[in-house]
Amino acid sequence: MTASTLIDRYHARDPRALARALTLVENDAAGSADVLRAARAAPHRPPVVGVTGSPGSGKSTLVSALIAHLRAAGDTVAVLAVDPSSPFSGGAILGDRIRMLRHHADPGVYVRSIASRGALGGLSARTLQALSVLEGFAFDWIFIETVGVGQSEVDIAAVADHTVLVLTPGGGDGVQAFKAGIMEIADVMVVNKSDLPGADRVVRELRAAQGLVTSHGPDDWFAPVVKARADQQEGIEGVLNAIRAHRAHLGEAGLHARRHERARFELRAALQDRAGRLVAGAGADLIDRLARGDLSADQAAAELLQ
Repeated sequence: MTASTLIDRYHARDPRALARALTLVENDAAGSADVLRAARAAPHRPPVVGVTGSPGSGKSTLVSALIAHLRAAGDTVAVLAVDPSSPFSGGAILGDRIRMLRHHADPGVYVRSIASRGALGGLSARTLQALSVLEGFAFDWIFIETVGVGQSEVDIAAVADHTVLVLTPGGGDGVQAFKAGIMEIADVMVVNKSDLPGADRVVRELRAAQGLVTSHGPDDWFAPVVKARADQQEGIEGVLNAIRAHRAHLGEAGLHARRHERARFELRAALQDRAGRLVAGAGADLIDRLARGDLSADQAAAELLQ
């Protein structure tokens, strides 16, 4: 299939063309630049919601519940699930068929797993390009679910229009979020599994902690804390309303600024990816000289860049 044919079918909203386009950009294959250009020229810009939090907090369950709620209203939804990379194959350890199986037969839902490829923070340049392809396909909503470890929680704020931080009672998540600085990047905080003991205490702690780290000027956003039971579809409308309120707060100027920040992040990720390939291809002689102390790391990097 030629690139022009693929783009025509992509614009016609052919799901198979979407899958092919995503594969092209993820692998940086021939024709991927043309596909990206066509996707980014599309006028439609749906809300992009990043969902992050610690492993076991119920991120996938919450996304599944959000999908069900939005589909009941007639909206189409895409999910980009960023999975840890296999150290052997480089591919995603978790597959999109494992996640959110209840929606697999719904033509209005598209779920795609993408490997983090060992990127710092868990989000690679390929993640951003795959996101652009999904945006150009004119879904009504796009969700990005991160691996929920390391720095990915902070990085998602540079990628998504709205960042949802999922926490649970009883695990010290609220305190850890405060200590790690994650709370500062959250636009909406969801206390999931709110039927567990301590849920109300976590809500109070989060609201109190925000008062310590967030200024309260007339233009500042105070991230709402929403209780939910995603497995029971409870609190889901409240989560969506909080996201919509944040979108209204940002306005066109705020959304434009976030898209520019995303482009900056993509450039940084692409440079990190290229640097990683340079290091992987470094000759044994250069590595030996560095190990012996004949070169500093800065000098070795300068040689590689030359």
